[in-house]
Amino acid sequence: MMIEVLSKNGSKVSDIDLNEELYGGEVKEHLFYEVVKMQLANRRAGNASTKTKGEVSGGGIKPWKQKGTGRARSGSTRSPVWRHGGTVFGPHPRDYSYKLPKKVMKEALKSALRLKVRDGRLKVYESLELTAPKSKLALEVLKAAKLDNALIVIDGRDRNLELAVRNLKDYKLISAGGINVYDILDYDNLVITRSALEKVEAFVQ
Repeated sequence: MMIEVLSKNGSKVSDIDLNEELYGGEVKEHLFYEVVKMQLANRRAGNASTKTKGEVSGGGIKPWKQKGTGRARSGSTRSPVWRHGGTVFGPHPRDYSYKLPKKVMKEALKSALRLKVRDGRLKVYESLELTAPKSKLALEVLKAAKLDNALIVIDGRDRNLELAVRNLKDYKLISAGGINVYDILDYDNLVITRSALEKVEAFVQ
């Protein structure tokens, strides 16, 4: 299974032989749902909050004496049955995050990579270094390969590329260590440097 390695101007530099076992396996789409659901749950802030009767300001004095008034006994104006009172069983800040088994995560990532290879949506570049942090330069590189929407994965950090891409709404730049199923599926194309691809392959195998 061969794939072209491109230069920044979109021309072919060389070929690399993809691991048939890694990229030629089954695309397990049912895992995409599980992993994406977990990623979105882990992003939830969980900061919805209500106040119980003990947390609402005021209500420290008994409204009227216990007996002799003809009214129902009451100990606080902040009781949940009163207007402006506290809330019973309301939401409080919580952590929605959870983890899936590592094998499931790796298998889902493998399937996402296989999907891009199968659909011809994986583009490998020898390098994506820019001479200046300009969005125009980044667009020239991406448009040369007719990439209107792409997730860009590089090895480590590249300040010029980070600044050039962050203002482009149809593209996202991440490092090889941060590659994930949600981002791969969220963009039409996967653009990756040769060194970053080697790191990703080493991680999922």
